[in-house]
Amino acid sequence: MGLIKTAHGEIQTPCFMPDATRGVIKGLSIQDWQRLNLPAAVINTYHLYLQPGLKLLTKAGGAHEFMDWAGPLLSDSGGYQVYSLIHKNKNLGLPAGKAGKITDDKVVFKSPLDGAKHELTPERSIQMQFALGTDMIVCLDDCPPHDVSSAAMAKSVERTVLWAKRCKLEYEKQNEKYKRRPLLFAVIQGGTDLALRKICADALMDIGFDGYGFGARPVDTDGQFLGKVLQETADMIPENAARFGLGIGLPEDIVRCVTMGWDMFDCVIPTREGRHGRLFLWKSNVKAQISNVKSNSKLKFQMSKKFYETLNINNAKFKKDFTPINQNSKLPELREYSRAYLHHLFKINEPLGQRLASLNNLEFYLDLMRKIRAGIKKGEM
Repeated sequence: MGLIKTAHGEIQTPCFMPDATRGVIKGLSIQDWQRLNLPAAVINTYHLYLQPGLKLLTKAGGAHEFMDWAGPLLSDSGGYQVYSLIHKNKNLGLPAGKAGKITDDKVVFKSPLDGAKHELTPERSIQMQFALGTDMIVCLDDCPPHDVSSAAMAKSVERTVLWAKRCKLEYEKQNEKYKRRPLLFAVIQGGTDLALRKICADALMDIGFDGYGFGARPVDTDGQFLGKVLQETADMIPENAARFGLGIGLPEDIVRCVTMGWDMFDCVIPTREGRHGRLFLWKSNVKAQISNVKSNSKLKFQMSKKFYETLNINNAKFKKDFTPINQNSKLPELREYSRAYLHHLFKINEPLGQRLASLNNLEFYLDLMRKIRAGIKKGEM
């Protein structure tokens, strides 16, 4: 169990940070965040740069003031979204009719909002994140799909390291300008090639960062969880640095990654699934225990294999289910509204239904992290 100190508060790890991509968790107010006792949230530089724009956010006093959130914020560099645009639609980019460009110098892309041309460099990414005023920022990295060629993946690693150096230099310049030092994270790329991951990790650690993230999706092209790659990548990161599992969000995957040494997680799963009527709920009599394995200093997590269940509130069987949405919730609306009522809300496309489901799922995820931290503490006693 660890502690991350930021200008807007401390974060106990392992932790889960919900995605407030555009400066909001859809359907939830900041008062909801406070009732849930969120440890931190993740916003996206790319999306906020496009809308409402950095000029307005700067005028507002930064992301915290704009959102009226007093807790920690982490800003993603936006690189993953830009590369997804280019890799998934080869006609995005410039000049017209040609593929989007990723070069050693910068990324060129077109906004999906209005088709306007934009350029993103490592320096610009750091500048934008300082303008947002976030507590934790992430270096721009090259994030290709897992199925690119070995040569292309090697080039991605080379570019990621090159950009990390540029980000670190710009970070120091922005420190002087703003007189504050947010935590700086670099991202380890290399796909499923462990040798390339090692090359990338070693080079990034030579530069020196506060934390290191797992680059690319945590599953392969067939959807299989990259357990070995995640474990070995975690082992490459020093104990005194935060390990950030970007995009890792299934409860069972979070549990597995905690045992590997990963500290921080973010994902859209709890809120996105909630908006579609899928609820995460604890199974009864769940037992969890984490203990230190002194032989290799890693954690061993023991929890019943099926420690949670999901239900789709859209199913007809809930039409006449007058039991509470979640009788064990700390939130009165989840204890008092029935599943039949929630089913009705989804059937009539009432936003209140999406809000209630999102609250339920975030509470489940935060409870999961509390159980994990309690288990770690117990195991270390």
